[in-house]
Amino acid sequence: MKHHFGDLLDREGDYWTIVPNHERYAHEIGLVPEGSDAITVATFGARDESWRKIFTFPKLEELTLHQPSPEQLEAISKLSNLKRLRITHARPKEIDFIRPLTAVEELVLEYVSGFADLSPLQSLATLRSLHLENLRKVHDFSGLSGIPSLKYLSIDGTLDWKQPIDDFEFLRGLPSLEVLAFGQIINKTPFPAALPLLTLKKLKRLRLTWNMLPTAEYALLEVGLPGVAGAQWGPFTRFPYSGSEQWFEFTGKGAGRAKCGLAESERKCAEFAQKYERLKQEAETVISTAVK
Repeated sequence: MKHHFGDLLDREGDYWTIVPNHERYAHEIGLVPEGSDAITVATFGARDESWRKIFTFPKLEELTLHQPSPEQLEAISKLSNLKRLRITHARPKEIDFIRPLTAVEELVLEYVSGFADLSPLQSLATLRSLHLENLRKVHDFSGLSGIPSLKYLSIDGTLDWKQPIDDFEFLRGLPSLEVLAFGQIINKTPFPAALPLLTLKKLKRLRLTWNMLPTAEYALLEVGLPGVAGAQWGPFTRFPYSGSEQWFEFTGKGAGRAKCGLAESERKCAEFAQKYERLKQEAETVISTAVK
């Protein structure tokens, strides 16, 4: 039941206490005796014949299911005291089995495909932290709107498959959000798609790489989120590549780059910086109009 993923959770602050991915093996259910009141964390999957021991641990708080069977997914709905849940490599057609788990505070869904509706998560009244990674059939995230307790949200795809997000309107329904992290995502909503992010009055940190959205969206966020860590990209970022080569990566999807140390690159950087400043000025107008 080996799992090769690293721990992609932002451990800064107290948002995540779930064990890192590489530590899950120490908690495999076959390694512990039935009925143990010392067990608070467990891991199992479809290959574990003794998985029903899970119902004999009176102090169980955290569970990882790796490649679970449909029967196992349905059965965990009985674990009403569960506080932390991770599900990896599963293909349920829906996730209604999560609805009864109202005590869950931290939830990780990695490579959970087959379902498209996230609204069952609205039943998790104490959900504080949520990490969604590579949900192949999900593109409408409106099901997350209406989780007032949520403080941390991470949505990610993979290097070879970007997680589609229809729009960011669902963020308006997450008033307590403090950390928002986007990894490999794709969004085709016309500018200003990022306006809903400006409604997150408690937002402290934003994680978004420089090349996931159009340049104008970054300018909008930079103007609209002045006190948020991670929301100040500037027109370009200097990156080292192989050997001693360094390049300026222009901010924005498909914005291009320029090799450092060349006169032509300096000109391109200056021109792009002027463009970025114009976009920031336009963003101020867009924001002021939206507020009205």
